[in-house]
Amino acid sequence: EPIFDRLDAELAHALMSINAVKGVEIGAGFDCVAQRGTEHRDEMTPQGFLSNQAGGILGGISSGQPIIAHLALKPTSSITTPGRSIDVDGNAADVITKGRHDPCVGIRATPIAEAMMAIVLLDHLLRHRGQNADVSVATPVLAQL
Repeated sequence: EPIFDRLDAELAHALMSINAVKGVEIGAGFDCVAQRGTEHRDEMTPQGFLSNQAGGILGGISSGQPIIAHLALKPTSSITTPGRSIDVDGNAADVITKGRHDPCVGIRATPIAEAMMAIVLLDHLLRHRGQNADVSVATPVLAQL
């Protein structure tokens, strides 16, 4: 599916599903709007690519370069500073978080993001193999049972 199953789209989808992630950039991301086409294009030579502005994905397909993604994480709201809210009746109430909570989710998000990227990459690899008959399946045909 060339539109919705693009590698960069599925990576962004998977990474956005991680709690606290509010934004995903692939390659140069939002910085590319300030670049000219001649600056952003990843030119290729016999020795390989001269840059990786696209973050390793061109046209929704891996270019073979390192895949680069940047995440924007929201700050955790579970802090010891009291905050305002409402109760079940709609009345003003204070929220007071007790216990031990991480002040920064970025440290824990890194291995989770790496695992999510690995899942998406392996899923694409397996789909590619299945669609190109690289895999033989030894499942008996129902008529032979």
